[in-house]
Amino acid sequence: MKKTLMSGNEAIARGAYEAGVHFAAAYPGTPSTEILENVARYDEIDAQWSGNEKVALEVGIGASIAGSRVLVAMKHVGVNVAADPLMTFSYTGVNGGLVLVAADDPGMHSSQNEQDSRHYARLAKVPMLEPSDSQEAKDMVAIALDISEEFDTPVMLKSSTRISHAQTLVEQGERTAVAVRPYKKDLKKNVMIPAYARLRHVVVEERMDLLRKYVEQSPLNRIEWRDKKIGVICAGICYQYVREALPEASVLKLGINFPLPEKKLEEFASGVDQLYVVEELDPFMEEQIKAMGIKVRGKEDFPVIGEIFPNMIADKILGKPHTEPLEVAGYCDEPIPMRPPVLCPGCTHRSVFYMLKKLKMVVSGDIGCYTLGSLAPLEAMDTCVCMGASVSAGLGFEKGNADLKGKVVAVIGDSTFFHSGMTGLADVVYNRGTTLTMILDNRITAMTGHQHHPGTGSTLKGDPTLALDISAICKALGVERIREADPFNLKELEAVIKEEAAADEPSVIIVRRMCTLQDKSPKDLYEIDKDKCVTCGRCMKLGCPAISQHGEIYSVDSSLCVGCAVCVQVCKSDAIVKAGGDNA
Repeated sequence: MKKTLMSGNEAIARGAYEAGVHFAAAYPGTPSTEILENVARYDEIDAQWSGNEKVALEVGIGASIAGSRVLVAMKHVGVNVAADPLMTFSYTGVNGGLVLVAADDPGMHSSQNEQDSRHYARLAKVPMLEPSDSQEAKDMVAIALDISEEFDTPVMLKSSTRISHAQTLVEQGERTAVAVRPYKKDLKKNVMIPAYARLRHVVVEERMDLLRKYVEQSPLNRIEWRDKKIGVICAGICYQYVREALPEASVLKLGINFPLPEKKLEEFASGVDQLYVVEELDPFMEEQIKAMGIKVRGKEDFPVIGEIFPNMIADKILGKPHTEPLEVAGYCDEPIPMRPPVLCPGCTHRSVFYMLKKLKMVVSGDIGCYTLGSLAPLEAMDTCVCMGASVSAGLGFEKGNADLKGKVVAVIGDSTFFHSGMTGLADVVYNRGTTLTMILDNRITAMTGHQHHPGTGSTLKGDPTLALDISAICKALGVERIREADPFNLKELEAVIKEEAAADEPSVIIVRRMCTLQDKSPKDLYEIDKDKCVTCGRCMKLGCPAISQHGEIYSVDSSLCVGCAVCVQVCKSDAIVKAGGDNA
């Protein structure tokens, strides 16, 4: 068998291919994005980006009930969006197996919170598997699908940033040809009106009893006996950390973290002198184990915030770190200057936030590159809660404080508008709001790595498709005032914002330009004429990484400048000119 280095996300995609998955869907979000990008490479799988995670799961549910094997992927906060159909899908069960991958982000490397997805498995009463390396990530997809079909349940597969992005060796196999199961109409199973749902709840509880027996015998839950002075219960990436930090300790490795194998836990606990649970984020396993009457240490020693590392495990359990700090000759331990994230040079969003700050608007923000408009020097955002919340929260500002009427702007990106912004805009219209909504349309899902969405005219697999018209959608939602503006034309942008913010009805400004990282068209580059520069520092207020100050000298880094010319319009001294010439 061929062995290849794969990230956990690549391995999950490979696992879907080998397990005979017919259909896959997702909405991009770090750290899960690469799962579907890799699934799309397999012609045997019909894979798609969906508008949001709820839609992705709902499409997957339909494909499963129709008879296909299905994989649906999302990051942890996406499970919140998909929670509604998940809870009821637990009742209907599957036809073709369905595995829902939830990628957690302990430490919040790219997320607005660090919630623990294991709670969703318990809430939905569905089994959850958790791999500890890429090989297991691949293998567990097939196992999860088998469990799904055997027990008539969706199955969750939990990843985390370290599993999703770290690479380990994976033994590749061949694709198993799995036939699409025949579809049979079954109202009592698939139509969850109260009379039928009550019957299915009984089935769900009976299924949980069967799953509790299954996990006792599953090889995914295994005891590794070594020195019995210390025993550790762990799963996922924490298993790797425990093996590195405590190579002599006995370990109960749980490949299925819900439901827990009570008899196996009792057997392991009775065989060791001191028992620990090492798990990231919440005391999910610890609380259940303690409820079984088993004495164990966990969150007395380990944090509920952020990631856990091998040195932390060795320090907390053995009383000393696993390794000492590395001695590097000439190393300087003085703190380095903070390097906060910034919008890219020439980003099409920068001028919008510059102008909103200049006009002293109250900005209800959203999730995406434009969230960086909240940072200095722009600092032009007042709130950011979750995907799609900008539009509805903007209406809330207006409803909640009459003094803010005419001053509120909801800012949302094109992909996020398709994700969940449309419902908020409909609410503004329906409830007679006058909020101005600015849709920053850079023609792509930029922050997660330039994935396509319903407005780009291309599918996940690169096939041409109908590009949905944002303007027409806003019109259909009841917005009469719809304007378009060029983010690189400050004069036009300012005039349009003033006019639409003053309107006594809902209005939308679509600020449209291709993401600067994708726009490869030739442009003039700029430099600062030192003879004209009066060192006012106005150009620095844009926060463009291409412009810097050294003492009294301001300059443009030609290796970063992309020629957007926004700084030219900001400078009152006409000191920013085309490189090698004037601005004529």
